[in-house]
Amino acid sequence: MRVFITGTAGFIGFHLARLLLDEGVCVGGYDGMTDYYDVSLKEARSTLLSAYPTYSESRGMLEDCAALDAAIDAFAPTVIVHLAAQAGVRYSLENPRAYINGNIVGTFNVMEAALRHRVAHLLMASTSSVYGANTEMPFAETHKADMPLTIYAASKKANEAMAHSYAHIHALPTTMFRFFTVYGPWGRPDMAPIKFAKGLYSGTPIDIYNHGAMWRDFTYVEDLVRGIRGLIDAVPGGPDTAVDGDSLSPAAPYRVVNIGNSDKVRLLDFIEALETSSGKTALRNYMDMQPGDVPATWADASLLHRLTGYRPNTPVTEGVARFIAWYEEYYRP
Repeated sequence: MRVFITGTAGFIGFHLARLLLDEGVCVGGYDGMTDYYDVSLKEARSTLLSAYPTYSESRGMLEDCAALDAAIDAFAPTVIVHLAAQAGVRYSLENPRAYINGNIVGTFNVMEAALRHRVAHLLMASTSSVYGANTEMPFAETHKADMPLTIYAASKKANEAMAHSYAHIHALPTTMFRFFTVYGPWGRPDMAPIKFAKGLYSGTPIDIYNHGAMWRDFTYVEDLVRGIRGLIDAVPGGPDTAVDGDSLSPAAPYRVVNIGNSDKVRLLDFIEALETSSGKTALRNYMDMQPGDVPATWADASLLHRLTGYRPNTPVTEGVARFIAWYEEYYRP
């Protein structure tokens, strides 16, 4: 198996690449090294991956079709896992065009390359944000997700629709996975855990939206990538291959799968876990809800378990302790 991963210098791509490399899998990486957040963190991740003899890396933007095609053609993958994207719910309010270029045009370029190489399986990242205004919880893959609340969520929902059409027209086996709130070592500095940790160690206030009335399905990153690893082998086929409660399309070798911890955690409890692990007390700045945000997310991840036999299960207290240990080692606050 030769796995090409976009976004290997990113948070999730780094962890997935390392998991596969530890198995001895040949991995090709591709990353744009954008300055959306601290590039030195991306370089540190890339350096760790480059120590593996079965890893090779190319750099370029997803929307640079020539660069992407050259990297994929040189690697000749049997599987593509597309994780690179313009991320961030709140940033999409400031710079929506970045999401069209990276997430729509870039994803189309990845799909074209997957088709050209006739990969055995194309896997692409979506997000729990596609559930949008849906209030039926826990979120299941078969729920309607037609009311995205940000351009980020809309771009990912568009990716799902694009992927289904290619899976149908070209019989290209495709799995979309919807991530829930991911945290852990090597996390993105624009995400809440590192923002909170920086506030804890610097003694500056942390912003808590909706006055703390927020719940998230916090998913430890190593659990997440184990779920992706299992899905690589769970190649979607025809309707006769469906499992109980499947999201498998009746018209294409295509399915959507939630990857979450299946546990709705109060944001204030997550902050308290950070305080306990760090030995610090947060200065709290309670704020109103931001546009496009939702008060709660909660995954039904039973389909992932039926397909792979795996269920994310790291308790928040344990995951937060590992995160804080890494934060102290890397940032030395």
